Amino acid sequence: MAAVTTELSAWCARITPASLPEQVLRRAAALTLDLVGNMVRARHDAESTPALIAAVRALGLCGGEATVFGDPTRYTPAGAALLNGALGHSLDFDDTHAAGSLHPGAPVIPAALAAAELTGATGADTLAAIVAGYEVTCRLALALPAGEHYDRGYHPTATCGAFGAAAAAGRVFGLDAGAIADALGIALSQAAGSLQFLANGAWTKRFQVGWAAMAGLAAAMLAREGFRGAAEAIEGRHGFLRAYAPSPTPERVLEQLGTVFETMHTAVKPYPSCRYGHAAIDAAIALRAEHGLTANGIESVTVGLPAKGMLLVGAPHEQKIEPKNVVDGQFSGPFVVAAALATGAMGWDSYRLLDDPAVRALARKVRCVQDPEIEAEFPANMSGKVTVKTTAGEVSRKVVVPKGEPDNFLTDQELAAKFHGLVDRVMGQERAAALAEAVLGLATARDVAGLMRLASPLPAMRLAGE
Repeated sequence: MAAVTTELSAWCARITPASLPEQVLRRAAALTLDLVGNMVRARHDAESTPALIAAVRALGLCGGEATVFGDPTRYTPAGAALLNGALGHSLDFDDTHAAGSLHPGAPVIPAALAAAELTGATGADTLAAIVAGYEVTCRLALALPAGEHYDRGYHPTATCGAFGAAAAAGRVFGLDAGAIADALGIALSQAAGSLQFLANGAWTKRFQVGWAAMAGLAAAMLAREGFRGAAEAIEGRHGFLRAYAPSPTPERVLEQLGTVFETMHTAVKPYPSCRYGHAAIDAAIALRAEHGLTANGIESVTVGLPAKGMLLVGAPHEQKIEPKNVVDGQFSGPFVVAAALATGAMGWDSYRLLDDPAVRALARKVRCVQDPEIEAEFPANMSGKVTVKTTAGEVSRKVVVPKGEPDNFLTDQELAAKFHGLVDRVMGQERAAALAEAVLGLATARDVAGLMRLASPLPAMRLAGE
């Protein structure tokens, strides 16, 4: 068997901005912009933020020089990584990697930025580190593979993300191959994340992603200071892949490494909900527009999903048709499809409709089913199909590649619109525009200090937890 950890660590240590294709660096900047928008809005608007901020302060993780997006307070590097990671995932509006069934940006980017702010790393080196983190995170998920990891109840964004965060921070710190391998060995002791949040709409899904960002940063810092990590952390007998899945393929981690970039296979979400429901949202919005559908005229709706989609957004039916909070709504195929059919949109403000009588009544008419036709598209695509029975007949639409996927990626204008839709309300248009420009200009930035200075809202803005 190939020395997976050793070879992966060596690759992470030797990549430079010059060694990466320009399109990969540009995509890393675009993905960073997308996450920044999520972090800023979640700091202001997510219902879990006040408790999260209060706990971080009580633990003494503020009072440093590190930046949390959308927050005027300064934190320790560990505190900033934790908060930015959790905030980035709090709206469930962050990027997704379909084949790996995870969100690579939320654990990786906060760790890289915290390390860059700590060391004064250039913007280009920070982007290269982010690419390293994405590759590690996504390739581990592919090697598990993610579906079998899910079946054991793990949340791969958090588990695989801890390794990606360690690789990203380690690359920013300029660690050599041996030290990055140590960082991955240390991250092995911290890789955690459970799907049990689905039982009650818990906020732990957000927290465990932030913890992965902080764990990765801590692992890289320990390795930088000479702390020894476990060898063969990825492929070893008790390493990550064998401990966390029944039949992994460790060699998949290294397949076409440095030639095929999983960073380019990462999607940006147009809707703030579980990615497994997005194709259905696309279909519902299109059907509504094409056929003039109204909630009153709809008798029933069937949503076709793959098995893994059913696990997250389709079942149990009785729970999914009665979401009690935002997290429930984000993982309710019936709710998001009902909102899309009722309003022609599905945005962050759509969660205000959780108690809307008309939307709730329509959600009760929606049933999710495992569809063999949709299953055949998985895991290459998170496809979906919506069939609507109305008083006038039946209409149906299948979406193979949902909006935002690499083969159907958001345009620059759509990406900017999503960012400003999240950030302008918190920071104002002018400051939001300057922040976006700084993120997209990272490749030529001397350091990240200018970006981080723009990360705070204007003093007059009130924030949750203040």
